[in-house]
Amino acid sequence: MSNELTATETFLERLRAKTSVAHTNLEQLPVSVSIVNPNVTNKEYVHYLNLMHDVVKQAEEEIFPALTAFVPDVNERNKTSLLENDLKALGFYKTQLHKPFENTASMSPAFAMGVLYVIEGSSLGGRVILKNIHTSLGHTEEQGASYFAGYGNQTGSKWKSFLNALTAYEAQTNNEKEIIAGAEYAFTTIGRHFS
Repeated sequence: MSNELTATETFLERLRAKTSVAHTNLEQLPVSVSIVNPNVTNKEYVHYLNLMHDVVKQAEEEIFPALTAFVPDVNERNKTSLLENDLKALGFYKTQLHKPFENTASMSPAFAMGVLYVIEGSSLGGRVILKNIHTSLGHTEEQGASYFAGYGNQTGSKWKSFLNALTAYEAQTNNEKEIIAGAEYAFTTIGRHFS
């Protein structure tokens, strides 16, 4: 039993370690920095939501469907409508959709799990961003900042349940390299889109 726990733990540690540079690069981009800045403007906030909408909508439509067998609640993790509600509350109507991810139809489930790891992980950071957006701009979970509210007080447990599904999938398929490649690809692709 303890060997199993160690294997699970080391897989997640390796996943975090091998994607840390790409993760940090994404967090250091001007658009990412702007939304944690106490002087954030509504214009910068809308710009961020608009870019994130492209990422989330495409992932939910083209990547999530391949994962229903491995992450049973994947459809409950959709957040496009939250982004659209926030943009609407801010008076922004999206007219163009950009698709940052390439070749989604040929992604393996393992690679797609890596992409989902990045998108789900952003929900954790969203709670911190929510505080800043509320303090700086006055937007709330109900009005203008529902995307960053994520799963509300269930954010931690939703993240844990996803990590459990991810580690179970990895243990079953032994596809660690491909999961990590998918996560690195997601961080890099989102970073390119944000630039």
